Amino acid sequence: MLVTFAVVVLRYALQLGWIAMQESILYLHASLFLLGAAYTLKHDAHVRVDIFYRGFSARGKAMVDLLGTLFLLLPVCSFLLWISWDYMATAWALREGSRETGGLPYVYLLKTLIPLAAMLLILQGISQALASLATLMTAQAEDST
Repeated sequence: MLVTFAVVVLRYALQLGWIAMQESILYLHASLFLLGAAYTLKHDAHVRVDIFYRGFSARGKAMVDLLGTLFLLLPVCSFLLWISWDYMATAWALREGSRETGGLPYVYLLKTLIPLAAMLLILQGISQALASLATLMTAQAEDST
């Protein structure tokens, strides 16, 4: 937010501007969203349609979480990891930089965040699936006693 504020003030109040400073906003946003996704999932702070979910029992919620993780999260993140690997590798091979004159020379680092985000989401998804499975097994053990 401070960088965006500085860009606006410098551009419109002082008629100064740097492409690298503007691109740094993109880098910061990408880093925040890509690296924060797994953290958000861990703390159950992601967007969820709670029309039915909030009324489910702990066992029902665990079942929805398990199925969602196994059939949506893990396949999508695995595909994202697979498809972005060559994209990132090519960027590293070229040491890809900004196309803009005066831009940041670290596009390859930015592109590395895509497969990294997918890996972190896969790890968090596995953790969530195991927790859901444990909840289901505990509920089943309690039901059988």
